[in-house]
Formats: sequence, C-alpha cells, structure tokens
Amino acid sequence: MDIDFTRRNKKPRPLSEVEKEKLDEFVDAIHYSARYVVYNGPSSVTDYSFRVRYSDNEYEYRHVQLPKQMLKAIPKEYFDGSRGTLKLLWEEEWRALGITQV
Repeated sequence: MDIDFTRRNKKPRPLSEVEKEKLDEFVDAIHYSARYVVYNGPSSVTDYSFRVRYSDNEYEYRHVQLPKQMLKAIPKEYFDGSRGTLKLLWEEEWRALGITQV
C-alpha cells in the first residue's frame, strides 16, 4: 500500500485542553466501518458486497466517518487545504480526536 506521508504534519500537532474539550462531545458519534472475516486458503472467499477489510502483515485499516459538526471543531492544521480533506494524521493526532480502533 503506497501512503503519501507528505500529506501530514512534519511532526504531531498536539491538541490543547480547550480543543480536546470541544471535541469530546462528538466522540460517541464517530462511525467505524465493520470488521469482516476474510478466509485465506485454497478457496479464498471475500464478501465484496460489503466494505473490503484493508490489512497488511502489521496493521488493520478501517474507514472512520466523523460527524460534520466535529469537523468544524478540528484545528485547521489538521486539514489539507489543497484537497479540502483531513491530512494523514499521526497516531497521536487521531487518538487525541477520540478515534480508537476497538
């Protein structure tokens, strides 16, 4: 998987306590894609009628949807102005937003 690491801050940008408090109210509304079982074997089966599970030998990747109102409370330094999307966040940054991988 090719990841463009230039699309993130040079170093993690920590949130202030005030910023964290503003984001706390949205944490319960974060939506995570479901995990799906992928059978690896002679008759490999993957259910493509659902979202595909992305993984490599080290990590599992999931889609995360943030509430629209939450986006307004996220610091501008977390956004890629040329694309109008969030940057690739450091682990410390996405965890500070309240995103977990449970």
